[in-house]
Amino acid sequence: MTKTFILLMSVLYLFVISEMRADILDDVRKNYDKMASNEELCKSAIANLKGTKNNSSTHLGYLGGLQTIWANHVFSTMSKLNTFKEGKKNIEEAIKKEPDNVKLRFIRLSVQKNAPSFLGYKSNITEDIQFIKNNRSQIKSPVLNRHIESLLKE
Repeated sequence: MTKTFILLMSVLYLFVISEMRADILDDVRKNYDKMASNEELCKSAIANLKGTKNNSSTHLGYLGGLQTIWANHVFSTMSKLNTFKEGKKNIEEAIKKEPDNVKLRFIRLSVQKNAPSFLGYKSNITEDIQFIKNNRSQIKSPVLNRHIESLLKE
């Protein structure tokens, strides 16, 4: 009886945690385009992503994207650069783990299209645009599809 109870509770816990993670990523997707202008929203989203302790590539990619956005909100030049580099590292690590993940390619594309040229992070724009166009059917989220449409029109 106790083993069954423990197993049941473990499964329930994993289900609840995975649902919480999905909700957090849904919130990030929904508000992704607002993060650059809304410091509190960006800060809260980063805290939520860090708080879930999720090791998925998608989670790491969104965290990296938000960290590059957060660089807009910090004051000192050195902090801006370090924050951006940390985000870039997380995005690249996520893509290295899952190179065929359209969501991760969208994140990198959105960062590279908006990053200042002097940061030297623009080398995958053409590749990512083509990849996203070829694999867009994998995206089921209407919110993410709207963001992709908007980014591809720029």
